[in-house]
Amino acid sequence: MAAATTEHGTVAQTAPVSVAANRVSDARVVRSAVAPAAGPRAVRRSRPAAAPAPAAARTTSGFLRARATIPALSFFAVFGFVGGSLFNTMPGDMAQAATTAPVLAPAPVHLASQQFTAHGTYASFDAGRDAYGVTKPAPKPTPTPTPTEAATTSSTTATATTAGKPAAAAAPAATPNPGSAQAIGQQMVAARGWGNDQFSCLVSLWNKESGWRVNAYNPSGAYGIPQSLPGSKMASVGADWQTNPATQITWGLNYISGVYGTPCGAWAHSVANNWY
Repeated sequence: MAAATTEHGTVAQTAPVSVAANRVSDARVVRSAVAPAAGPRAVRRSRPAAAPAPAAARTTSGFLRARATIPALSFFAVFGFVGGSLFNTMPGDMAQAATTAPVLAPAPVHLASQQFTAHGTYASFDAGRDAYGVTKPAPKPTPTPTPTEAATTSSTTATATTAGKPAAAAAPAATPNPGSAQAIGQQMVAARGWGNDQFSCLVSLWNKESGWRVNAYNPSGAYGIPQSLPGSKMASVGADWQTNPATQITWGLNYISGVYGTPCGAWAHSVANNWY
């Protein structure tokens, strides 16, 4: 303990100071030795700490960012829309006319023009359309063709063919071999008073039909030199109609004379129609 003298000379006993309390830390000693002496201007005045700013008032955007705000606004918007649609803003008579009766009714079918009758409040309005007609133009007349010289010539040719005159000239026939079918035919043509031109037409005709063969047969049933259809018709001239050229030629000349008049008439028909 240490002794201390007071004003009145009394010695007071004080508690001893510990060595640790009087020990200055090495850090403080170093700091005191390094730091220069501060002048009167170098001393910084410590500023008091700024007081915390009061909480800012909540703005509208902050309010909208709250989690429960948007669902709540959506609910109220939907509720207002549905609730507004339940109320009918039309007057009573108009609402009744719109719900109980059609606005427009089709007019009867028998009317000349289209008309519609309105009901309710819209009865004062009327709509109509004039009738219309459709006129179909008359077809243009087809001009009658003028007969030409070729048509006249064709008609004259047909008439000449019917009369027995040749419409198509046949090639002159060569002199037939004695005893051949053509030699027999030449004799029979001359016996009927026909000339060599008729014999030439006969040769051309039966060359085309059978080649002057007595056994010429066609799937249609025609047979012989004149291609009688059927071949059995030639039996009216002779029973040997299948093998005798004289029998076949006699029957063929009788047929040509009765139908076409002359061999050239038959030849012209064959040229025009491919048969006689």
